[in-house]
Amino acid sequence: MAGVQTAVALREQGFTGRITLIGAEPHQPYDRPPLSKAVLLGTAEGSAFDVDFEALDIELILGRAVTGLRPADRELDTEAGPVPYDTLVIATGAEPVTLPGVEAVPGVHLLRTLDDAARLRPVLAARHDIVVVGAGWIGAEFATAARAAGCAVTVVEAADRPLAGSLPAEVTAPMAGWYAEHGVELITGARVTGVEPGTVVVDAGTGAPRRLPADAVVVGIGARPATRWLAGSGIATDPGGAITADESLRTSLPDVHAVGDCASFPSARYGRRLLVHHWDNALQGPRTVAANVIAAGAGEPPVSYDPVPYFWSEQFGRFAQYAGDHADADTILWRGGPGEAAWTVLWLRDGALVALLAVDRPRDLAQGRKLILSGARLDARRAADPAVPLKAASSGS
Repeated sequence: MAGVQTAVALREQGFTGRITLIGAEPHQPYDRPPLSKAVLLGTAEGSAFDVDFEALDIELILGRAVTGLRPADRELDTEAGPVPYDTLVIATGAEPVTLPGVEAVPGVHLLRTLDDAARLRPVLAARHDIVVVGAGWIGAEFATAARAAGCAVTVVEAADRPLAGSLPAEVTAPMAGWYAEHGVELITGARVTGVEPGTVVVDAGTGAPRRLPADAVVVGIGARPATRWLAGSGIATDPGGAITADESLRTSLPDVHAVGDCASFPSARYGRRLLVHHWDNALQGPRTVAANVIAAGAGEPPVSYDPVPYFWSEQFGRFAQYAGDHADADTILWRGGPGEAAWTVLWLRDGALVALLAVDRPRDLAQGRKLILSGARLDARRAADPAVPLKAASSGS
């Protein structure tokens, strides 16, 4: 997503130089969100971007992995030899974290690529018993699709609740109940101690380990920036492997930019560095990169990137949308109760809205995102009333 959008944005903003887009996968560039939905369930064959690369004069080099970067020579190393560059944009995304010790066990899957989805489609079609390891966003979305296909699904989560790494316990508490509503067994506080053909062994700390039937195992325990190929290049990364880009998405190397899941950036809005592994970041960031590539060529100053992060998740019949960053919030407000069909959680800092999670309340999300952008302060009493439009709860309204 980030690579394609950068190339397209360069042309849209008037760049006339040569553009080469290199990808390790052999497929025409495609969108990832449908992989856990329509593509996985067989209601769509693929999700290729509707982009005429030839008309835009963008050269595609597909099925070629990049193995290294030599900035002194301004060259990339690839499986088919070096590729020179004047300006480089790194948009290699993230790679899924794997479960140790299961590499040789048949029936263990990841869900990140089009090929992954293709391998899982017949598993769902056969209505197998499936164990999902990880109750994060991707685990919940896959479990939803598997249940829709008629599979028996068990989700195993090491933390004491789903989405433990993303949201506070009081917010995820009602979300845990969504699993049972849809016939999915959720086992929390559990550690996978072994995976054998047809079986997953789980230690939930309650006595003897449980042996779960599993015709297939899907691992969704997180992702890390796909940057290991940069070893020895001199490009600055953090301990987790993310490229530490600056506020303009430039890296520590001259004429090298980084965008999307592979790079973090400093946010003046939130006062800390953000690493955003979501689709919207791979859509918005490339516009800044394109503008700065063109600005550098014209000797003009760069522009900064400081978005309000946004993502969505369709799971268990709900549409959950999140905007902002709640890490430094000092107040939490509910609009509607967690037992209701639709509700919103607001996070405030010094009275200003900094983040929200809206479950089947899209208007709250749309209005709240604008309020975060403007730094609006809210009347807490009115903001907590779900009958009051969120924009009407702004102290300036």
